[in-house]
Amino acid sequence: MIHRKRNKNLGLAELVAIALGGMVGGGIFTVLGIAVSIVGNLAPVAIIIGGCIAALAAYSYVKLGLYYKDEGATYSFFKRTYPASKFSASVVGWFVIFGYISTLALYAYTFASYAISSTDFANDIWIRKSIAIAVIGLFTLINIWSVNGMGKIEDAMVYTKLILLTIISVVLIQHGTTDFGTFVDNMVVDAEKSNIFSILIVASLTFVAYEGFQLVINAVNEMKNPDKNIPRAIYTAITLAIIIYVVLSMGALFAIPTEEIIKNKEFALAAGAGNAIGSLGTNIVILGAILATSSAISGTVFGSSRQMAVIAKDGYFPHWLSIRKKNTPKNAIITMAAMSSILILLGGLELILEFGSITFLFVSLLMAIANYKIRDKTNSSKFITILSIIGLAVGGLMILYYEFKNEWKQMLAIIILYLVLAIFAWIYSEKVKKTTLNH
Repeated sequence: MIHRKRNKNLGLAELVAIALGGMVGGGIFTVLGIAVSIVGNLAPVAIIIGGCIAALAAYSYVKLGLYYKDEGATYSFFKRTYPASKFSASVVGWFVIFGYISTLALYAYTFASYAISSTDFANDIWIRKSIAIAVIGLFTLINIWSVNGMGKIEDAMVYTKLILLTIISVVLIQHGTTDFGTFVDNMVVDAEKSNIFSILIVASLTFVAYEGFQLVINAVNEMKNPDKNIPRAIYTAITLAIIIYVVLSMGALFAIPTEEIIKNKEFALAAGAGNAIGSLGTNIVILGAILATSSAISGTVFGSSRQMAVIAKDGYFPHWLSIRKKNTPKNAIITMAAMSSILILLGGLELILEFGSITFLFVSLLMAIANYKIRDKTNSSKFITILSIIGLAVGGLMILYYEFKNEWKQMLAIIILYLVLAIFAWIYSEKVKKTTLNH
């Protein structure tokens, strides 16, 4: 989602940075507390499994990306694989955009949680929501009025946040009161208390923390040697993200009592770092979280608004969302911001996280099914494609099972939202059909 001139100057290192910029956003800061509250010290194991599910999802994105070489990515792949089905294209477009709206809300919510974590307002839900909406507003204005400058700002934020996350992880492990032997013992205890379902549920919930690897495909027209660099960049970025997340989660578990992580799950790292290494630790974590979420908010607003404009141009969203002024889809940018602000007002952290994870698991499942359909053309392994379909389907079912067991009203809200999206997708697909017939 880094804005660059259209010359083919993006090499492997830059493409890895684009993917990591999208992945290492607010997700890990939010997921960690929820993961520990469900499986305790097994959180790093669940994070690794979540990364493996992401790698399976990435397989079909890589194969379809190399075959189509279309910067429209998810939406365009499905539209071109099923050209006769207007409804399929419409429903994928609607689900993808609302998935991005939920991640935008997630990043902003996490930004706000960390921004006020060391103040007296740390647990005030409405101040948190107000700040989350305000930060979305800020990056909306920046994207509308200062798009050309976003590339340099984004690069700086991506590299700085990676350095800060590394520092945070090392410092937490060094200052931790838990040694490696005790950590392993705690894992064994938690393994006896947990079951495979719990671990798979957390692995599925962490999927949203890996969402963003497909941003590499959005840059297909601006990269050197896409045939080699798309797979290299995506798999390298997922591997690095798994390492960063595991080290960060282990650092937290070494230095912070699990009950503290669970109690302060919206800003667990900041609270724990303060206890382990004082106010300097808290400030470093807060800065890291704010940078991570800021770059993710900025990139998500930039990329998703352009995808929304493309879908609207094809007729699956209202036409006014496709209008661009000076190549900037201002209406789409403002709409993305407004919808994510409404989601923040209506839902809590877990609702937003779970909706985002289910949506991206479902969309990735559709990509795997599309890849299976044309596997001979994309030169894909039948075994790996089927494995990815099974893995992504199980992941989606795990979250729904967890919701049904623990928060059935929340699950009902998510299902109703999907039905509403599907109805709107059907209405617009029928309009496109009529327009096509008339022409």
